[in-house]
Amino acid sequence: MAETSPPARRSDATRTAILAAARERFASDGYERATIRAIAKDARIDPSMVMRYYGSKEGLFAAVLDVDLRLPDPTGLPREEVGRVLVRHFLHLWEENDVLTALLRAGVTNAAGAERMQGIFRDQIVPVARRVCPDPEQVPARAALVASQVLGLALTRYVLRFPSAAALSPEEVVAWLAPTLQRYLTAPSP
Repeated sequence: MAETSPPARRSDATRTAILAAARERFASDGYERATIRAIAKDARIDPSMVMRYYGSKEGLFAAVLDVDLRLPDPTGLPREEVGRVLVRHFLHLWEENDVLTALLRAGVTNAAGAERMQGIFRDQIVPVARRVCPDPEQVPARAALVASQVLGLALTRYVLRFPSAAALSPEEVVAWLAPTLQRYLTAPSP
C-alpha cells in the first residue's frame, strides 16, 4: 500500500499566504512602510491572524528573512572559477527572489534588518571564503569585500534601479564583477 502524505493543515496554508504577502509587501514598501494590515489584506486574512502566527511585525519580518543563499560549494570548482560561479549564483538569486530585495531594503533602513543581513552574509559567505582564501586571517575581511560588491550591485540594479546597472545583461555583470570577486577571494594580500 502506497504511503500518502498527510493532508496540508489550514494553518500551513495560512502561514504560506502570510509569508508570500509579507515578502512582496516588504520588497515593494520596505520594512518601515509595510503594515500588518496591508500584509493581511494581501493575504486575504484578518490582521489578527498575522499577529497570532508571528506575534509582531518584527517576528514576521524575521520569518520572511530566513534566507538560505544556497551558495555553491567551492571545493569541487577550479579555484580560478570561484568568482564567476558566485556572481552567476547571486545574479540568479536576485533575479528570482524578492526576499533578498526586501532584506536589502530593510537592511538599509532598519537596524534589525541590517543585523539579519549581516548574519546571513557572515554565516554563509565566510565558509565559502575560508575554503579558497590563501590566508585564514584575512577570511572575514575578504568575505566582507565580496558582500560589498554583491550588495552594491543588488542595491543599484534591483532597489535603486540605476538605468545603467539595470540595463547590463547577466553576461556583462559576470564579466565585470567576477574578476573582482575572484581577486578578493584568492589573490595575495595587497
